[in-house]
Amino acid sequence: MVAVTLLPYATVPRAAIAGVSNPSLAGALELVVGHWGAVFISIGVLISVLGAFLAWSLICAEVLFAAGQSKDMPRLFAAQNSNDVPANALWLSNIVCSLFIISTYWSRDAFNFMLDMTSVTTLLPYLLVAGYGVLLARTGVGYEKAPDERGRDQVISWIAVAYVVFMFIAAGLKYVLLTAVLFAPGTILYYWARREQNMRLFTSVELVIFAVTLIGAAIGVYGLATGLITP
Repeated sequence: MVAVTLLPYATVPRAAIAGVSNPSLAGALELVVGHWGAVFISIGVLISVLGAFLAWSLICAEVLFAAGQSKDMPRLFAAQNSNDVPANALWLSNIVCSLFIISTYWSRDAFNFMLDMTSVTTLLPYLLVAGYGVLLARTGVGYEKAPDERGRDQVISWIAVAYVVFMFIAAGLKYVLLTAVLFAPGTILYYWARREQNMRLFTSVELVIFAVTLIGAAIGVYGLATGLITP
């Protein structure tokens, strides 16, 4: 990265480098060797992007596939086709990703908006992990061989919870509501999986959490529809 950034300055003036279009390395190489340099870099960028797209498509499908195998998702997503590929998981994950890509058409700053949304949506798993750490430390599960570590771990877990809550506040109400809009429809798959196993849908605490999420999602959808929230 350092070489790619610095070497163009040894070939042409800074003003010429500032005027090249994206991908900038293609423009910089074109100034040195001619048009074929831009074509060469552009082909490399396409291969890189397609490779990344394939990798992330498989990773998204693998998450859904693994959840289907562990029965946290409907068993439909644990099914594989004749090529041992989780086709159902691939279809759903790719449809969702495509909808997100299409939605960027209505965003004034699609890249930064998606970057912000990615950052906020990762906060919820962090909060759940930190909260689970508090739960384990309080109940003593897993501390049979090291009971003296419970107090220390509980303090660390509470600090982690407070930190993530602060990050939610710092992110702003807008992104918290939009996160609720994303998570609320996932309850459909959860309901489907629980019914397949004839298990209880919600405990009383879980029902309260679901209600709060549903209210947040409704406010988020209303804000998007009326223009109070703009992506």
